[in-house]
Amino acid sequence: MVAASRVVDEGIARPLLIGPRDEILRAAADAQVDATRFEIVPTADGPRTAAEQATALARDGAVDALMKGSLHTDELMAPIIHKGSGLRGTSRISHAFLFDLPRYPKLLGLADCVVNIAPHLPAKRDILGNAIALLQHLGIARPKVGIVAAIETVNPSIPATVDAQALVEMARHGAWPGAIVEGPLGFDNAISSEAARIKRIESQVAGDADLLLVPDLNAGNILYKSFVYIGGGECAGIVLGARVPIVLTSRADWLTARLASVALAMLAAPSAIAGAAGRIVAASTPDTPVRNGAATTGSPA
Repeated sequence: MVAASRVVDEGIARPLLIGPRDEILRAAADAQVDATRFEIVPTADGPRTAAEQATALARDGAVDALMKGSLHTDELMAPIIHKGSGLRGTSRISHAFLFDLPRYPKLLGLADCVVNIAPHLPAKRDILGNAIALLQHLGIARPKVGIVAAIETVNPSIPATVDAQALVEMARHGAWPGAIVEGPLGFDNAISSEAARIKRIESQVAGDADLLLVPDLNAGNILYKSFVYIGGGECAGIVLGARVPIVLTSRADWLTARLASVALAMLAAPSAIAGAAGRIVAASTPDTPVRNGAATTGSPA
């Protein structure tokens, strides 16, 4: 509820809360937040009902993004990825983070650390395409992409390096116009031009990457948490590939990450692409406090 209130205060969006009304009002009172600031769409008990209502609003064009409240991720995603929900896009659903890191000179994207567990090559193609499209929409016309692996040479014993080689070949044949895609690159080479120089790697990406594509969820999840808890990074993250962007914040995420993720979703929403004001929706469970809003309307500040 505090996050929903701050979303209003910062002018990012106007929350619309979806879930059992009594639980929403109780959570607002516990957080000392004025619930009259928000529109409420009441639902029956059960997280499934709230998730289905949120999905229906997005499907009908009433909102332009979804945000998870205090229900579990799989409870929200189930109706979204269902073939009958109407929210599947033309590519695989994936997740992308944007990081502001103290020791890196610009924003750095990271995909996929949340949704795809062990993606095969076609899945990585979609993950990469979704993330590149996001960066280009945000104004990075020629994003530099490093496909990271344990080593920077192709080794058939390390499938991630073989996939990296294949993705680079796709890029050379015009799969992602404007993007500069290199790989495999070790993490050190992708982040540090000096490390690449010492290893005599000629690269347009080294030390200047806009996006890193990780080999699987294990590597990505550990890396993104290292960025936050050891590197002091701030992040925003959204799910891509559906008809609307989706915010899946963790219960351990700081308030700044929640606000930044909502702002990123509003920038990536179809209405923002069309130049109009956007709307975002999240859902809550009946048996736990509502921590984020359900639907929000407004434009990014």
